[in-house]
Amino acid sequence: MNWDQIEGQWKQVKGKAREKWGDVTGDELDQAAGKRDQLIGLVQSRYGRAKEEAEREVEEWGSKL
Repeated sequence: MNWDQIEGQWKQVKGKAREKWGDVTGDELDQAAGKRDQLIGLVQSRYGRAKEEAEREVEEWGSKL
């Protein structure tokens, strides 16, 4: 799924993001609203990932939707 699709279908996809990154709150995911850069930032801050690692993880997750 591309990021335009993810953003457009965020209400349906948000639960899958919550399953993947359980430490990220529902409110934080609502604020991210499917925006790739915001989701990367959340993964980076919640899990202490390097930016490149968070980008890779988010991209891999998005490609499997």
